[in-house]
Amino acid sequence: MTKNLYSNEAIDKLKSLIDGNKIAIFCTELTKLPIQSRPMAVQEVDDEGNLWFISSENSNKNCEIKKDDDVQLFFSNSANSQFLSFYGHATIYTDPEKIEEIWNPVAKAWFEAGKEDQDISVIKVSPKDVYYWDTKDGKIISIFKMAGAALLGTKPDIGVEGKLNI
Repeated sequence: MTKNLYSNEAIDKLKSLIDGNKIAIFCTELTKLPIQSRPMAVQEVDDEGNLWFISSENSNKNCEIKKDDDVQLFFSNSANSQFLSFYGHATIYTDPEKIEEIWNPVAKAWFEAGKEDQDISVIKVSPKDVYYWDTKDGKIISIFKMAGAALLGTKPDIGVEGKLNI
């Protein structure tokens, strides 16, 4: 079943999907092969649907974004059969106020001096095209529906997918 979502409903769905798995495969240099990718933790999903990450100012990722700011993010929460593809525009900030706002103590593992580290930056990814896949009833019910459909030779009604128009 396809269900496209709009505005606040789309942002609420985005937040709920990312809440289930804050780790994205963050891809840059989308026009070059192989596409550069790495796992990154979302620090915040704001009320406009932007995703915020903490990053090293001198990282390959930041250098790649400075050359081409189009990025693709993939999220997978296989425990709940939820998936998200997020294509967007990345902007790098070094503003101490924004760093303070999204700082997570776990980030200290990468930034020895903490929030005051001179190498810290934040990346905002603004949505251009977002698509989701989700089970309607959760993984366990979906498994039962698939088994029943296999026995009966019918197509199971287990999922919903669509665009998040933010």
